[in-house]
Amino acid sequence: MKKLYFITGSQDLYGEETLARVAEDSRVMAEFLSDKLGSVIVEWQPTVRNSEEIYDVCLKATADGECVGVIAWMHTFSPAKMWIRGLKILNKPMLHLHTQANERLPYKTIDMDFMNLNQSAHGDREFGFICARMGIKREVVAGYYRHADILERIRKFADVAVALDFSHTLRVAMFGNNMRDVAVTDGDRVESEIRYGWNVNYYGIGDLAELVESVSKSELAAKMSEYNSAYEMNTSDIKAVEEQAKYEIALNKFFERERIGAFTDTFQDLHGLRQLPGLAVQNIMADGVGFGPEGDYKTSALMAVLCKMAGTRRGATAFIEDYTYDLGLGGELELAAHMLEVSPVFAADKPKIEVHPLGIGGKEPPARLVFDGMGGDAIAVSMVDMGDRFRLICAEIELVPTPEAMPELPVARLMWKIKPDFATGAAAWINAGGAHHAVVSTALDVSDIRLFAKLTDTELIVIDKNTSLPFGA
Repeated sequence: MKKLYFITGSQDLYGEETLARVAEDSRVMAEFLSDKLGSVIVEWQPTVRNSEEIYDVCLKATADGECVGVIAWMHTFSPAKMWIRGLKILNKPMLHLHTQANERLPYKTIDMDFMNLNQSAHGDREFGFICARMGIKREVVAGYYRHADILERIRKFADVAVALDFSHTLRVAMFGNNMRDVAVTDGDRVESEIRYGWNVNYYGIGDLAELVESVSKSELAAKMSEYNSAYEMNTSDIKAVEEQAKYEIALNKFFERERIGAFTDTFQDLHGLRQLPGLAVQNIMADGVGFGPEGDYKTSALMAVLCKMAGTRRGATAFIEDYTYDLGLGGELELAAHMLEVSPVFAADKPKIEVHPLGIGGKEPPARLVFDGMGGDAIAVSMVDMGDRFRLICAEIELVPTPEAMPELPVARLMWKIKPDFATGAAAWINAGGAHHAVVSTALDVSDIRLFAKLTDTELIVIDKNTSLPFGA
């Protein structure tokens, strides 16, 4: 299990008795947080009292592959110039916890000894200044550490820290390149690796085709049994379904061999495959592997990272595409889908496996999962490359049940309302350059994306119930 270092600041000025109390209090806090967070270990570190000890613990955190972040807290005053050398080498996300060991003041007995010991109000402001002066990207959480709302904010930081750790080692495979002449799905892959750690590389579709041909009968039978258990078989074209099963088996072998956590394909580059991967990709996305169609590596990587961020939470997270609208006045809805690739994590009921002609790409009719989507509050997140920076656009949406049956639409689909209303929300998305591909999540919220953007120094535009646009914007 990954861990957060709990680092407590003080100084030599107070004497051994006070420092012993500092150590005891901070150990209790670390153990409490570790127990309550559950998703990570909060590992107590000895109190740091001078520049050398601060440097050593920051170096230790930086070098520890299991450490995904640090929680810093000043129990007493801790002169901030002591922190400069250590903070300069710390490369893990930081949560500055502004709290106290005690919840309430002991009004009848408080004296100067108590004041000197419990002066986070003093020490954390000193520490906050040096972080601000040095431009340290961090989350600041203020409040009593045992309160439910504060625990929830610390838990969110832990989830984002785990996702960032995953992001820094994420390998993305592009089967083929970007779809020809499409702008928004392209991007600077070198800058992606510098900023987010995404190692994005091209692979020929022939690498996958070879693995498809090597799938054994026993492997195929096991995968078909899995499909029959999880989904309703609503086709007599079993051969088409078996073709997708082979693709899924081959993709998973490729991912294991190349240590891949996200991937793309494009219907313009399918040489050696009989179908566009559909059911195979849908099933793989349900396991948290990132996917982006048409060579959209940014969406595939973002999906993988957000799935990792949402790993301990209830809800669904996956790629989706804006497709078409129902523009009834006052009740505008978006129908989001794709040619094939909508993850079954969004299904409102048991998905059906069906086979239909695709009408694009010139390949055989592919098997795919067909279902209506769930309802509930969600966010849609898009990443675009603005040339000199990456930009995240995060919109609050409400997933809604499909108002009427769509028996002639042979793909899975979601429907939603964008906030605050269609005219404002859709215009704001387009004004911001938001792509037609996004990652939708019912497990995450805007605060998660805001923290990810802060810690990665990524521009963020939020569209929510408070969004307004001037006329003509």
